[in-house]
Amino acid sequence: MSQFWNRLPGVVALCLLIAMLFTVGGAFAAAPVEAAATAIVAPTVEAPAAPVLLGHQAALALDGAGTAWLGTSTALVLLMTLPGLALFYGGMVRRKNVIATITQSVGVFAVVSLVWFVAGYSIAFGKAVALGGYDGDTVNQVIGGFDAIFLNGVTMETAHSLLPGIPEFLFIAFQLTFAIITPALITGAFAERLKYSGLLLFTALWSLVVYAPIAHWVWGGGFLGAAGVLDFAGGAVVHVNSGVAGLVCALFLGRRTGYGDSPIVAHNPVLTMIGASLLLVGWIGFNAGSAGAANALMAVALTNTVLAAAAAALTWKLVEVMEKKKPSLIGVLSGMVGGLVAITPAAGFVDPKGAVMIGLIAGPVCYAASVWIKKLLRYDDSLDAFGIHGAGGLAGALLTGVFATTAINGLSEGADLPTQAIGLAWTIAWSAVGTFVILVICKFTTGLRVSEAQEAEGLDSTLHGEALEHA
Repeated sequence: MSQFWNRLPGVVALCLLIAMLFTVGGAFAAAPVEAAATAIVAPTVEAPAAPVLLGHQAALALDGAGTAWLGTSTALVLLMTLPGLALFYGGMVRRKNVIATITQSVGVFAVVSLVWFVAGYSIAFGKAVALGGYDGDTVNQVIGGFDAIFLNGVTMETAHSLLPGIPEFLFIAFQLTFAIITPALITGAFAERLKYSGLLLFTALWSLVVYAPIAHWVWGGGFLGAAGVLDFAGGAVVHVNSGVAGLVCALFLGRRTGYGDSPIVAHNPVLTMIGASLLLVGWIGFNAGSAGAANALMAVALTNTVLAAAAAALTWKLVEVMEKKKPSLIGVLSGMVGGLVAITPAAGFVDPKGAVMIGLIAGPVCYAASVWIKKLLRYDDSLDAFGIHGAGGLAGALLTGVFATTAINGLSEGADLPTQAIGLAWTIAWSAVGTFVILVICKFTTGLRVSEAQEAEGLDSTLHGEALEHA
């Protein structure tokens, strides 16, 4: 009976969500049906009217090559989460928690996709209207609009004004893949100890309250982008945001049972290698796709991505050999991912020499955050969400202000460290406070941490009723 009452709020919430979706969907479907009936009665042929555009939209002027490339990039970025990140994280946990860890990535994918459809896209990339005595342009500095909820107003003839050559549906899907991977990265911070129901509620709230506003501030016409903060593909929006949120989660939940007292060993580094390789390939879509076209900027972003990853893998390895005398596979892969993180904000603003320098610096920075600082402060960031994504994103975003050049991108003019630091300060503050508030809400509703008995037995069997076959 206690299990029934524990699960009842989740069941009620799910039923209400489904009812709301069907109600809204039915309302949207009613207009086309009525129009069709009218057309049968009066089949007069008239010239098509120009589409009524929302504040953020432009009439589509199709760029075929750019559309093909962005479609490919969308698939590549989705590949980063499923199966890339899922396998990358799954290989680093203990055998009894592999399925649970991979399932978290799948759950994040499902929740964020629906949240993005319902309101996330509109908040992040819509345009605000007058509110509370402030005109629309002023409100838009802080938050987007709500006129595109449930993708209302998006048609086959519309584009977002940021990319008028790309169908808006594709722009929505591309940005959705960024919205998916950001909270998926956070799961590495609390791996092996979070309830699945808590994960789903946390993800839904965090995507709306934390991710969507920060994405709007930087990319959607908000005050950080207007101030000149440079973030080509998500150094602040994705990596610093998720890294800081991961650190707050790790501190809020506390350490895993036995952490620091007994070894917690990765069960399958080869699985992590497969995941990291998929991340490397997918990151090409992540960074080069953010050019929004099939052009020279796309090419330099692609080249910079590969070079920075290689440079950081090398310097992580050197530091690890100096300290531990042996280069571990997971260490080298972590360095590579750290380089990918660090180049993300800079990929379309720096030349290859700058990309190599950013990668060389990122390796030791991410190593220090993942090994030395974590050991010194004794917090349990299980899979180094902060150590790699938080620290790497911070380093890359700051170094963008150092190495950005107008020879690559005219938007680099005026780039500097203070502007980048201001953008990071706002991102860190909103992410930290928003994450903490959401964790408190989840703690007193779904709950967050599994019981000690569940943690000891493993989340695969206790949460999901599954287990890997033993060799």
